[in-house]
Amino acid sequence: MIILGIDPAIRTTGYGVIRADNPASFTILDCGVIANSARLPHTECLRRLAGGIRELVDSFHPDCASIEEPFLGKNASTAIILGMARGAILTALAERQIPVYAYSPRSAKRSAVGNGGATKEQVARIMAVELGIEIEQIPLDSTDAIALAVCHAQLALRPALAEKMGKPL
Repeated sequence: MIILGIDPAIRTTGYGVIRADNPASFTILDCGVIANSARLPHTECLRRLAGGIRELVDSFHPDCASIEEPFLGKNASTAIILGMARGAILTALAERQIPVYAYSPRSAKRSAVGNGGATKEQVARIMAVELGIEIEQIPLDSTDAIALAVCHAQLALRPALAEKMGKPL
């Protein structure tokens, strides 16, 4: 199973692509960020996000994707902008008929590294050891995305836990 994990943001969307052969065996295929300059208008950022997701899908042919659940912050404007980024990403995945599952950041980190409150640095360290790669190969903005992909694999590959995945978005 190939899973694309996505941590959406308008300026720096993290992604992680893993191959999961069983609940205890993961291989990281790619991780990184889709970056947008602060000078770009939101419409251009959204176009670039959707294009980046399409490129990832075309390159890795994921079976599914996992994305961070939306959260309500104190700043309504930030929540709206994050919702726009999430919408562009979900649209690109829907165009390619990729089922998408949503998880909270705490659930993803707890599933991936055993601590829902782990920092990006802690997730990067643990993922580097578990996946057998150098920590420098994991951009910090992609750590939550990798954790989201691992979280989905943990649930999807364990029949007893599959009910916790919920329905695709």
